[in-house]
Order: sequence, then structure tokens, then C-alpha cells
Amino acid sequence: MPRPREFEPDAVLDQAMLRFWQQGYRATSIEDLVRATGVKPGSLYGAFPGGKRTLFLKSLERYSTLVVPRKLGELTAPGASMDALRGYFDGLVSDLLSPEGRQGCLLVNTAIENAAEDDEAAAVVRGHLARLEQCMATALRNARDTGEVRVSVDPVANAKLLVATCQGLMVVGKANPDETVLRAIVDTAFAVLA
Repeated sequence: MPRPREFEPDAVLDQAMLRFWQQGYRATSIEDLVRATGVKPGSLYGAFPGGKRTLFLKSLERYSTLVVPRKLGELTAPGASMDALRGYFDGLVSDLLSPEGRQGCLLVNTAIENAAEDDEAAAVVRGHLARLEQCMATALRNARDTGEVRVSVDPVANAKLLVATCQGLMVVGKANPDETVLRAIVDTAFAVLA
């Protein structure tokens, strides 16, 4: 008869997610995960068949569920408009100027480190980008309808541009967390919409 679990799987995922976020997939060993979670290797493999990779994929899903909605904030509201869109970008810049924010986004980090060779990780990243694009397109459509941006602004095309801008912003911010540089990138992206 198997022994009952002595740990909460969500708490383990939270700790694994933080470790992957801080170190990346390749630099995180099973030993790191054991130390971070306090769960022995056999129990980790029992709870997460597939070991490190399964923990990583589930960590990505958990990040998408717990962290991303907080970062998106008002941008997820059906009535979101330019204030919410600008607020999202201002939040990114603020995050990138903090020591914790220099870790970047787990999904962006995954796109850089894993997506080219891991189809499942790439699918999670694509899902995130599609969600972000949809939120931005809705905000731009609302802004166009209320006259906040030119009537000729294509919400879908410009949402794609803004998604690429925010992803690039996070990469630049990891290497060069200079507020003037980061704000100039955001201001240039928004100038296209004026």
C-alpha cells in the first residue's frame, strides 16, 4: 500500500517555479529542486512522473495561472483601453528596474532557452503570447472606438507589434536595466498609435 503524500503538490510547484524562474531550466538540477521543495527525489518522481521536465512544464502552467494575471492587471478587463495598455508597459519597466524583476518573465526566459527544441514548452509560450495579443487587441479596439487612437489603427496588427515590443523590452531590461532606455522603447512603440 503506497504511503500518503507528505507534501502539497501546489506548494512544490510554487517552489519549483521560483527555482526555474531564477535559474532557468538547464541550470536547475534535480538536487536544486529537492533543496527548494524539501521533497526527496523519489517522492518528486512519484508525484511528477517525468521528473524535472514534468515539473518544469507544470511550473510554466502554474506561472500562467498565478503570475501572468497579476502582471496583466487591468489589461484583462473587457473595457480595457489605453490607460490599461500603458499601465501594463509601465509595470514592466518598473519590474525591470527592481532586482527581482531582472529575473524577467519565466515565459520569455523559456522562449529564449527552450522553445526552439521543446515543442511543449513552445506551446505554453505561444498560448501566453496569444493571450497577451488578444488583451492588447481588445484594448486597442476599445481605444479606437472611443477616439483615443487614430481610426486607422489596426488593433490586431498593432497588438502584434506591442507584444513583440514587450518581449524585447524584457530581454533588453535584463541586460540593460536603464530606465531612460526602457521608457524610450515604450514611448516609441506608443508613438505609432498617436
